[in-house]
Amino acid sequence: MINIFYYLLAFLIVQRLAELMIANRNTAKLLVAGAVEHGRGHYPLFILLHGGWIIVLAISVAPDTPFNIYLFVIFVFLQMGRIWVVATLGRFWTTRIISLPDAPLVRNGPFRFVRHPNYLVVVGEIAIVPLIGGMWEIALIFSGLNFALLWWRIRIEEQAIAPRRQA
Repeated sequence: MINIFYYLLAFLIVQRLAELMIANRNTAKLLVAGAVEHGRGHYPLFILLHGGWIIVLAISVAPDTPFNIYLFVIFVFLQMGRIWVVATLGRFWTTRIISLPDAPLVRNGPFRFVRHPNYLVVVGEIAIVPLIGGMWEIALIFSGLNFALLWWRIRIEEQAIAPRRQA
């Protein structure tokens, strides 16, 4: 019997691949419109982190891995937050730091409340998904790695959008 956790992992894989397709399309259009990419060097580390996280989860799932439905409900709410962020940013949403110099900063949707709402969703996701299966060690390790990368990324992003913030 396949553990239900595998269905969650399959969803995450399909979701991440679909997001990469959307992000790559949006990135290409933004670059053609005169946008500039910042912090290109750290981007492969995010690919490694997210890919590694899914792989470690996949090899850690045992047939008797528990499935915490209450934490899964939190995951569902995180996914609604992700959709809200992507829908709010629309053509500006990408997985890279792409800044279009003349574009105003998005200040509606979840951005009314939080400066980097997508990062909050990802922080929650990287912690909650392993915990859904009772794998607290994976949640702890990957949350720490994610924290370090996000700390680096947010500094780069804030520098990139600083001129637009003052406009």
